[in-house]
Amino acid sequence: MDEAAAHEAPPAVVLVSAGASHSVALLAGNVLCSWGRGEDGQLGHGDAEDRLVPTVISGFDAPGITSVICGADHTTAYSEEEQQVYSWGWGDFGRLGHGNSSDVFTPQPVKALQGIQIKQLACGDSHCLAVTMAGEVQSWGRNQNGQLGLGTTEDSLLPQKIQAFEGTCVKMIAAGAEHTAAVTEDGDIYGWGWGRYGNLGLGDRNDRYVPEKVSLVEGEKMVLVACGWRHTITVSSSGSLYTYGWSKYGQLGHGDFEDHLVPHKVDALKDSSTSQISGGWRHTMALTSDGKLYGWGWNKFGQVGAGDTEDHCSPVEINFPEEQKVAQVACGWRHTLAFTERKNVFAWGRGTSGQLGHGEIVDRNTPKLIDALSPDGSGCKKLESSTSVPFAAKVWVSPSERYALVPDEKVAKAGEVTASGNGADASVPENDVKRMRVSS
Repeated sequence: MDEAAAHEAPPAVVLVSAGASHSVALLAGNVLCSWGRGEDGQLGHGDAEDRLVPTVISGFDAPGITSVICGADHTTAYSEEEQQVYSWGWGDFGRLGHGNSSDVFTPQPVKALQGIQIKQLACGDSHCLAVTMAGEVQSWGRNQNGQLGLGTTEDSLLPQKIQAFEGTCVKMIAAGAEHTAAVTEDGDIYGWGWGRYGNLGLGDRNDRYVPEKVSLVEGEKMVLVACGWRHTITVSSSGSLYTYGWSKYGQLGHGDFEDHLVPHKVDALKDSSTSQISGGWRHTMALTSDGKLYGWGWNKFGQVGAGDTEDHCSPVEINFPEEQKVAQVACGWRHTLAFTERKNVFAWGRGTSGQLGHGEIVDRNTPKLIDALSPDGSGCKKLESSTSVPFAAKVWVSPSERYALVPDEKVAKAGEVTASGNGADASVPENDVKRMRVSS
């Protein structure tokens, strides 16, 4: 390969998404690449190996890919040309929508959705949803807290239409760990699923098995919604930002660590118009219409991007080289991705599985350029692909050694906590432990 080819700019990034410990990017020319943890097939490369740099998913030639979204340990994509959803990765609870709970290591079609025009996909921890062009919502996967909105707590191995939205046109959907939120074309917001921290916005800490409308500030119509693990973020048509739910780590951005059971305006950004939002495990990112990026919440691994590892309970502006304006942001569980108007891709936060794409397993507390995806990057620009990465020798490790069990959350019963309190401390893992597989 000649030197000019080696330094040729990579295909321009179209969008990025981040999961628990993996990342994906859609590039111009229908190129899909992934990196980070791969043990459950979530990278789509046909093996269980981690990738430390962005790697093209070779052999996946579905035309006209318009969307790719990460769940915690799985990935979904949509081909507009084929009108086909694809999914791959960890299959427990039916989160892949294939009618079973099997893991899948390369992109496979979700046959139940074939031929349906999809407006948007959303993936939570273990459940997925799709909004159709007609404004209907299909959901599938885990449902132990009613997060599928089907009126039951039974998991669904195949997509099912949410009947509660009959006659309502849904515009956008967002999925948290075990809760879901939606914005309608009329500007209403709905919440359902796990509600113990007020993350449904319904004024209490109860679960809901079907979508229920959130009471909003009079005159405010909502246009965007995003979910963190246990919190929810929404933006009104005027660009005002609201958050609610769990705030033990300051992830609501209100300058304190108090939960909110109904949408509460983020006053620190009241003079800015928010154009995009993303929720991480316990952190939040907001992009303003002038291209500035703000972050707050849990920051143990630098995932806020503020240059430290202290939690932030108010929005902090994130600095980029040469004051580049940001075009898109995506939160993973403990890491964050963004790309700028110059199409440079940056990553920061937890890096131990290679999810930052820097070719190393180092945490970063400020945005660091992903060379392989960025015009301003240094070095060879030829992206690696699935087939060009040598398979490491396979060594069998028993599931009990591969996976650690997340402790059960000790949550207060309804009535045991005050509306403004933090609820119960959740015994959630601080580090990169993995949930035990549940045999179905």
